[in-house]
Amino acid sequence: MTAMAFTRIHELFDARAASAPAQPFLYTPEATLTLAELGRLVTQLEGELRTDGVVPGDRVMIVAENCPEHVALILACSRVGAWSCGVNARMSRGEVSGFADKADPRVVYFTGGVSDAARQHASEAGARPSVLAGLQRSPVRLDAVAEQGELAGRVAAIIFTSGTTGTPKGVLVSHAGLLQFGRVSTESRDLGPQDRSYAYLPMTHIFGLGTVLMASLHAGAGLVMRSKFDPADVFEALAHGGVTNLQGPPAMFTRLLAWLDQQGIAKPACPALRYVYTGAAPMDMALKRAVERRFGHPLHHGYGLSEYAGALCVGRLGEQRDDTSAGYLVEGAELRIVDAEGKDLPAGERGEIWMRGVGLMPGYFRDPDATAQVMRPGGWYASGDLGYVAPDGALFVVGRLKEMIIRSGFNVYPGEVEAVLCHFPGIQRAAVVGRKESDGNEAILAFVETVGHVPPDMDRLNAYLADHLAPYKRPSQVIAVEAFPMTHSGKVLKRSLLELHPKG
Repeated sequence: MTAMAFTRIHELFDARAASAPAQPFLYTPEATLTLAELGRLVTQLEGELRTDGVVPGDRVMIVAENCPEHVALILACSRVGAWSCGVNARMSRGEVSGFADKADPRVVYFTGGVSDAARQHASEAGARPSVLAGLQRSPVRLDAVAEQGELAGRVAAIIFTSGTTGTPKGVLVSHAGLLQFGRVSTESRDLGPQDRSYAYLPMTHIFGLGTVLMASLHAGAGLVMRSKFDPADVFEALAHGGVTNLQGPPAMFTRLLAWLDQQGIAKPACPALRYVYTGAAPMDMALKRAVERRFGHPLHHGYGLSEYAGALCVGRLGEQRDDTSAGYLVEGAELRIVDAEGKDLPAGERGEIWMRGVGLMPGYFRDPDATAQVMRPGGWYASGDLGYVAPDGALFVVGRLKEMIIRSGFNVYPGEVEAVLCHFPGIQRAAVVGRKESDGNEAILAFVETVGHVPPDMDRLNAYLADHLAPYKRPSQVIAVEAFPMTHSGKVLKRSLLELHPKG
């Protein structure tokens, strides 16, 4: 079954459900749903959307934590031609209200059946019961304006960026991009009907929507679906739930390793596990080696973003690399490494990553200025990420252009310093940021999380850094923090670290 035969994401689901209606698809703590059973939920919600006057080009906002009803809503929106717009239910009331203002939705749904937070948002919105017991929906907004023309049929969803460097923007995610991403992700894992993926990653984020949901639909694989992350449940599912695929951001694996240490477990039981993957944030070698040692499989890595419907590069299945490569370019994608003038750089030289291809967004929702800021002649998207391509074609991502630190006239890449810090005994995570000084230079501040919250021995750490980093790369100060502020998709909010520690 090829994604290229379909033009909208629900067509892939409908074909899969027609060919194998009894195939179990969603495994939740309460029940297991077959494709046919999920299809009935989709049909019920499709009818409700049409009754409410939802038309092609409308937005349907879903304040959600993972559940079958959320999946059904995404597919029902596709059938109607509306754009699903997922927002993590754990966002604050102000954040949810702000996203609603941006999305201009015809109706807002809340997954109150699995989420106390969604239920609270529903109550504040004056929501009423939906046709499905696990959902509530707001009153229909008659003044919402549907998008018209060719764009209305291209777009499947709006994904809000995480806002790590500024105001979140609404990324328009196309049906073609999601279908292509589902196929590419399936092939990169050799995913099939016999597989089950652990699915806690929020489907309000491109990682959960694309890598998890779309790939499983394409392959006919099952999803062990959870609304919340619980390390004990992860290991229970690995031991007894037939989970073959485990995917998540580096922060997830850090928490899993910490849980194993707390329980005194050297190696977890995971008899069916065959594929382990991390993405959505940089990875360091210390974490990679620890995960591979404990789980007994290569930790695959990839590079993707909301603006490119998921993965631009993915590691090869089973390849054991002793580095933090983000893998190789996937089919349908193109990339360039360019200098400040947009000129191509030779292999091995660091520059900004530009991309284009099937998965590239049509733009940011109702924000032509923000779209123009990132688009370049020839249809290239300027990512703001810094990287280089190795001689073997593997991509290495070294940081963000805006986060690059200028110290004594030299470029300092935070990722390089973070990797060195994470090799020091006792440091499990590091975040390096620059802070402007009065002379126009930048101080290098390193925030670290330590095992057991034990402060690092600064004399030993300084000696270690002197052995591993040039003087201009060494942190001006190392600050131990209890926990990093994180986005819901597992990225460190470096801006918030500076705000919490304005004087370092």
